[in-house]
Amino acid sequence: MLVKVKDILDKANKEYYAVGAFNTTNLETTQAILEAAKNMKSPIIIQITEKTMNYAGGRAIFNIIKNLSEFYYEEIPVGVHLDHGKSLEIIERAAEIGIDSVMYDGSRKKYSDNLMMTKKIAEFCREKGINLQAELGNVPYMKETGAKEIDWDEYMTDPDQAEEFARETEVDALAVAVGNAHDFAKERKEPDYERLAEINRRLNMPLIMHGASDWDADKVREAVKNGINCFNVDTAIRVAFISSLSETVDGENSVVSYDIREHLGKARDAVSMVVEEKIKIFGSADRI
Repeated sequence: MLVKVKDILDKANKEYYAVGAFNTTNLETTQAILEAAKNMKSPIIIQITEKTMNYAGGRAIFNIIKNLSEFYYEEIPVGVHLDHGKSLEIIERAAEIGIDSVMYDGSRKKYSDNLMMTKKIAEFCREKGINLQAELGNVPYMKETGAKEIDWDEYMTDPDQAEEFARETEVDALAVAVGNAHDFAKERKEPDYERLAEINRRLNMPLIMHGASDWDADKVREAVKNGINCFNVDTAIRVAFISSLSETVDGENSVVSYDIREHLGKARDAVSMVVEEKIKIFGSADRI
């Protein structure tokens, strides 16, 4: 069943665990995420991006999630979230479709510009009853940094700014940067857990971790202990899906089959296994 993302995150925050926010692009990925949540008895957040809305059709992908949730997984609390919205226009589009939780990503802007735009979007979201996540600090991408060493002091979330930002914008959740990195960008050798704990102490709201698809259980648990309530997972899903397709279509164990369902079904199963493992280490299993 569809529920509000805010309710999922607030419960995780209150009970000191994290949930997974898993990106989907199609029917099979959505099925995989929901099946894993059912097997693990876990609440779940399913995310879409602007690119996915353009690829699949915003209403189409939203209704895939909605229909699967309501007709086949009614016992699972499922939140739907717009990931990395970069403008008011895309957030308005998501709201029109029926998505009631959005992220505005102004992290590449100067702090003052990020603050100003987030306040404007927060006003719109309050009027529409939409949950708003913002980002402060900068979680780098491989395409931005390449293989060079990163000066992490320029990227990480400042606790003083975070406190001011949360107070001025009244956002519902904040994505933070403590040495984490998107896709295959080089991460900080060790996340700055002390910084994370200080942000958590000052804000007392759900904190979100982007770019941690490849984190091991120990790093995840330490982050949860210091305030993270949600991990975004995208890269690990893509890797599992594409690796499965590569193997069944053209790998050593490839199957001579022109039944698309056979190949996509195996890819779906591979994604489901990844999602189940993430749910275990996030701590959201058996939370429903």
